[in-house]
Amino acid sequence: MDRLKQMESFTLVATKGSLTAAAQAEGVAPAVIGRRIDGLEERLGVKLLVRTTRKISLTHEGSAFLEDCQRLLGDLANAEASVSAGGLKASGYVRITAPAGFGRRHVAPLIPKFLAQHPDVHLSLNLSDRVIDIVNEGFDCAVRVGDLPDSSLVSLRLADNRRLCVAAPSYLKRAGVPAHPSELSRHECLTLSSDASQTRGWAFTVEGQLTHLRPSGRLDCSDGQVLHDWCVAGLGLAWRSTWEVEADIAAGRLQPVLDDFAAPPNGIYAVFPQRKHLALRVRLWIDFLKASYGDEGYWQ
Repeated sequence: MDRLKQMESFTLVATKGSLTAAAQAEGVAPAVIGRRIDGLEERLGVKLLVRTTRKISLTHEGSAFLEDCQRLLGDLANAEASVSAGGLKASGYVRITAPAGFGRRHVAPLIPKFLAQHPDVHLSLNLSDRVIDIVNEGFDCAVRVGDLPDSSLVSLRLADNRRLCVAAPSYLKRAGVPAHPSELSRHECLTLSSDASQTRGWAFTVEGQLTHLRPSGRLDCSDGQVLHDWCVAGLGLAWRSTWEVEADIAAGRLQPVLDDFAAPPNGIYAVFPQRKHLALRVRLWIDFLKASYGDEGYWQ
């Protein structure tokens, strides 16, 4: 608390130009303000103010420190205001990224509702199947699907993600239905060429053990939607998430295979640089995603 009062008094003196004016603003004696400034300078080990009988001016260090003090005090005021009157009020700019296919279907459609709840928030959405370095590229949050690599980032599981092997009936009629994952080597498999996804291959449970296979075929693509379209067109087998293919399975355009060997679901995650001092607008966005995906009717 003493540090905060010192910063507040220093900011008042710097902006009002005198100890007397700062003391009047705080309702204390000028000597009290003077002692706070002296204590602050002693603690920091630098002179912040040059005081003469006529005026007070900032040193170079004082000018730099003033900017930091104003920012910190402003953040504190915003934090207190955000929870006043019993409600949360977020503002500012949020940069988020998500995989292209999942983002189109399950991130972008949610944004209008989130912004309607928080009209002072501005949001930028980047859709890419590349694993973006959110720290160095300036993103506040990423939505990621699948197994997460080891990193210093913080992750929060939002929902399960089940994946399955599918093909068009026309392909299965022509090439036959695989009865075991080992038979994939005899099939045309449509795989992602991007280094960002499926780096461990397709996952199956074989004899009670999680097994990863790296099937191949004459076609691969870095875009999941293209693979999906090729699969529907009967060009081969694909390993896709249920959120991508449920409608096609229900309509008969695709048929699941190797269900007896399905791997346990992996996850859909919110990933962000740190949990401490997470901006309110980012925390509310993550909470909003968690609530949306956690709704039992959402994935139906």
